[in-house]
Amino acid sequence: MTGTDPTREAAPSLTLDWVSRPTSAERPAVVTGAFDILHVGHVRYLKSVRARGFPLLVGVESDERVRAWKGPGRPINPAEERAEILAELSCVDGVFIISGPPSVVSWRHYAELLAPLRPAALAYTEGDPYAENKKRGAAALGALAWELPLTLGRSTTATLGQLARSL
Repeated sequence: MTGTDPTREAAPSLTLDWVSRPTSAERPAVVTGAFDILHVGHVRYLKSVRARGFPLLVGVESDERVRAWKGPGRPINPAEERAEILAELSCVDGVFIISGPPSVVSWRHYAELLAPLRPAALAYTEGDPYAENKKRGAAALGALAWELPLTLGRSTTATLGQLARSL
């Protein structure tokens, strides 16, 4: 017996699956998100994070998680393709897919997931509904929390709205 209670169900957690592993052992900056339809706002954001001098690792949320948060028509592109596109950007040093129950959004779960990466910083955009969680996660990881500006008018949701109006 290992001392665990076999009748107690394990708490839901997140998993990380590499699509493109980083080559550097240096502490990275980490960002997470849907990155559904890659647009100039994403590129500017990622380049801005990388310009701060740390390797950049990008966590792409799984299809199940994006669908639960953004609705049944999302994501437009599957996680594997979103990750593949991001891995091709010169500013990105590694990409992984985050899987787990959509209800798991606690900073503790993200801190547990990201701890082996030893992040130097967690970055997010202004207006991120999970900004406070990301700040708490960064503090728990001994990492910096960077809030970067949005590129106004550039989002997947805005792009999809514009496409729908033009049809």
